[in-house]
Amino acid sequence: MNLSELAAFLKSRRARVRPGDVGLTAGPRRRVPGLRREEVAHLAGLSADYYTELERGRGAQPSDQTLAALARALRLNRDERDHLFHLADRRIPPAAHGPAAHVEPGLLSLLDRLTTTPAMVITALHETLAQNPLAAALVGAHPAVGGPPGGPTSGFLHRWFTEPASRALYPPEDHAHHSAVFVADLRAVAARRGRDAEVDRIVAGLRRASEEFAALWDTRDVGVRRADHKRIVHPALGVIEVDCHSLFSEDGHQRLLWFTAPPGTQGAARLELLSVVGRQDMSSADEGRAGRAV
Repeated sequence: MNLSELAAFLKSRRARVRPGDVGLTAGPRRRVPGLRREEVAHLAGLSADYYTELERGRGAQPSDQTLAALARALRLNRDERDHLFHLADRRIPPAAHGPAAHVEPGLLSLLDRLTTTPAMVITALHETLAQNPLAAALVGAHPAVGGPPGGPTSGFLHRWFTEPASRALYPPEDHAHHSAVFVADLRAVAARRGRDAEVDRIVAGLRRASEEFAALWDTRDVGVRRADHKRIVHPALGVIEVDCHSLFSEDGHQRLLWFTAPPGTQGAARLELLSVVGRQDMSSADEGRAGRAV
């Protein structure tokens, strides 16, 4: 692994990205032209210490998921992403599958422009690839680099059926609906992909881990989740009613989700408040890091 060249490449790409490109506010005390190291680490779901070590040409060899998360945080194009992997002596990841996937440029471009509404890009298997700050404020910062490469534990779908705490996002009386929707959507993905080893692993693992999943899978209900009405439990604002919309990539492997509420509704008012709170949180974090700007 070419540690010195990897470090120099990361630093050069970091200097190129402006805070506004990734939904951050510049702030009056910023002393660097691009992002701070702490901001890149936050966007990639890494510790600031680990990312700093990478930029200093030290530290452990990054995994495929870590490199993919850095490529998304730094808004690398496909050639730059591939170069990053080569510098780290890693194989080039699949174009659209798993948490190491490269976000479809069109979806990422739209995500960057959605600054006033929560939005995120996920795979067809509900693995989070990118979120804007408002989506993280609404549904929590999803781990984009967790789980083994291509494994079944990296997405929200798996956590929903195996980690009860993940269900706190929705009111208990809505859990059955979301379980059914998740499984019906997964069956549609499985049919669309044919005999796909990744999907087979996920289904087999969830059948072993969750009786609820196994029972729903055996109903053979199928339905692509194109839109949904949700009630999301926010720790500070309470229950927020939103409409969730989906825009699919051309091959259907990735989707852009964004959340809205009809004007004049309580949901719209709380989303507006979330936007204000989100900006305040980002501004406070920015001021708090100003003394350690690099």
